[in-house]
Amino acid sequence: PLSESGRILTVVIIMLGLASIAYLGGRTIQLLVESYMVRRGRMNRKISSLKNHIIVCGFGRMGRHVCDGLATEKAPFVVIEQDPELIERLDSLGYLYIVGNASSDDILRSAQIEKARGLISVVSSDAENVFTVLTAKSLKTELFVITRAVQENAEPKLKTAGADRVIKPYELVGHRLTQLVLRPGIVEYMETVAKAHGQDISIEEVLLCEESSLIGKNLAESPLRREMNIIIVAIHRKNGKLLYNPSSMETLEAGDRLVAIGETGKLKKLSQIAFPAN
Repeated sequence: PLSESGRILTVVIIMLGLASIAYLGGRTIQLLVESYMVRRGRMNRKISSLKNHIIVCGFGRMGRHVCDGLATEKAPFVVIEQDPELIERLDSLGYLYIVGNASSDDILRSAQIEKARGLISVVSSDAENVFTVLTAKSLKTELFVITRAVQENAEPKLKTAGADRVIKPYELVGHRLTQLVLRPGIVEYMETVAKAHGQDISIEEVLLCEESSLIGKNLAESPLRREMNIIIVAIHRKNGKLLYNPSSMETLEAGDRLVAIGETGKLKKLSQIAFPAN
């Protein structure tokens, strides 16, 4: 049995041990919090510097595919998500993200919506998509917004809310399966993006801004076909009119979206000419 002084010493040692454990635990938590704050601060600075980017609302199954596609294309984007499990996944992938509700004005402003080129809303329900589209369009009317319709009857509501394009996954997959059965060669050509004769051929949609040197020129006068060997398949006018296989005398206007086929490098050059501020 321990003497009185021995018991006191034992108690002191136990208390010192507990104090050490508490200190180390507190220090560890402090370091983790500081590390998170540093990473979060770095990410916030990157988000603040974004421009001409895409805002992706929702990182579920479809949102992940969207982000992977944007990352592959090296297109700048930021994700808005509030599910803790999905946020961990975003962290592991190194994608820029903001934690919050995508239909919140403040959250969308934090995602630099004023400088964004487009928004893709693929949150879990049609109601949330409607609110997100409404909020986004109220903050930036000219923003190009794409969303998903979960239910078949949701498309009119989403378009009324301001969505420029509404994607219905089941309809899209059904059409794709039909084309694969009826026209497999064409679909495979489009999917593999036609790498032939050592040339990387791609299809791109390019927006013409008012500062572009192409404005006011017709296709024959422009360097697109003559110097860059780019084929313009269609022109989407600002008023919604679609010009399929436009003639060489068709004049290019500000706000036109050109659907072009050509070598990837030449298409990037076209994007720079079409949107010098990009």
